Amino acid sequence: MRALVLEKKDVLSIRDIDLPTVTGPDDIKIAIHTVGVCGSDVHYYTHGGIGDYIVREPMVLGHEGSGTVVEVGANVTGFKPGDRVCMEPGVPDLSSRASKLGLYNVDPAVTFWATPPVHGILAPYALHPAAFTYKLPDNVSFEEGALVEPFAIGMQAAAKASITPGDVAVVIGAGTIGIMVALAALAGGCSKVIISDVSEHKLNIAASYNGVEPVNVAKASLEAAVNAQTDNWGADIVFEASGNPKVYDDMIKAVRPGGTLVLVGLPPDRVPFNVNNAIAKEIRIETVFRYANVFDRALALIASGKVDLKPLISETYVFEDAIAAFDRAAEGRPTDVKIQIKVAGEVKE
Repeated sequence: MRALVLEKKDVLSIRDIDLPTVTGPDDIKIAIHTVGVCGSDVHYYTHGGIGDYIVREPMVLGHEGSGTVVEVGANVTGFKPGDRVCMEPGVPDLSSRASKLGLYNVDPAVTFWATPPVHGILAPYALHPAAFTYKLPDNVSFEEGALVEPFAIGMQAAAKASITPGDVAVVIGAGTIGIMVALAALAGGCSKVIISDVSEHKLNIAASYNGVEPVNVAKASLEAAVNAQTDNWGADIVFEASGNPKVYDDMIKAVRPGGTLVLVGLPPDRVPFNVNNAIAKEIRIETVFRYANVFDRALALIASGKVDLKPLISETYVFEDAIAAFDRAAEGRPTDVKIQIKVAGEVKE
């Protein structure tokens, strides 16, 4: 079937490629409708790898998706052809020690769409276990369904933060994940979220949500802004969602004594970290890698109307223009938050 294939670093093509087509007994065959362009997809395109995950052979991109059930396996119950769904892209070994502990996101045996050597879903169809597939409520669009995956990262971050109702949080970075984290923190009980970035456009989008207060750190001090909002005490929680190695000192300064740092952004290299300052404040440090056991709750929040992700969609491309979509995402335009690709109706097997 035709798919968007990363041939190697800097080379994309839309071409025929052999992908699995036989539905297993516990699987669902899904006609893909909408796929979001994730920063990791773009990084594989522009750098050829992320850490130890290296693109060594052609790979189909895309892992943030929604679609329609077209076939169900013999053991599958609760789904039927025509159901609208979104999909959790990581599939662990459910018998692993990590899975038994509820930490299936860090199972060494997990297979994750569009992570070498596993193909992604920028193709007409995908096969996926029913256990990691979720029905979309009638009031949730395919476009919103494709946003459940990145929002689940925000949900994981909020859960790891152990938010107490009324907490004041800081989010460093107002990209897709940063805004998702801010919205999840508000939904989790934070009274306000201070979000920082250097992109005025992204900060304006973030500020359109009630409870989010922007700080452009190209023009103002994050520490001063936090102190002004907390009577010089500091934020209860600081989420790092930029991956920028230069923000770690600011992060420690912004959190209150006994507060929590949640590391979400992935830095490209090792970062300097002042351990003495962290110890002096007795800061609790949490880390986030993808998500576990939050996908259904992320979808429920979107369906409830308490979290509106539609303003985050910057542009939608048809499948035949998917390479242009990736080139635009690689530009890193300050006006873009999330780019999506509509697959349905644009390709044939």
